Amino acid sequence: MPKTIMIVDDSASLRQVVCIALRGAGYEVLEARDGQDALGKLTGQKVHLIVSDVNMPHLDGIGLVKAVKALPAYRFTPVVMLTTESQAEKKAQAQAAGAKAWVLKPFHPTQLLTVVQKLVLP
Repeated sequence: MPKTIMIVDDSASLRQVVCIALRGAGYEVLEARDGQDALGKLTGQKVHLIVSDVNMPHLDGIGLVKAVKALPAYRFTPVVMLTTESQAEKKAQAQAAGAKAWVLKPFHPTQLLTVVQKLVLP
């Protein structure tokens, strides 16, 4: 049974690139346009990993990580930040909130898949 990964980004084109890479590697993909949309789609189904942007409207990536970690069903779901942000302060905030990895945009799909394969829940 394929593992499910949620991609959260306000850029439709970026979501598309990530979806193509993940689906090509055999993953099921859920898409959300921002943190608020993502929380609305986390309805108890198994999600093995979340890949999220940091800067988004309505609820940013760090806020999303905090909210996800507060949900019992998703408390242990790993979150990877995929972002243009390179500030150490933002990185530290994301780690403190519970993010497991930080991938800078622009990224190479194989780079993202390597991180995903290491962190995806069994």
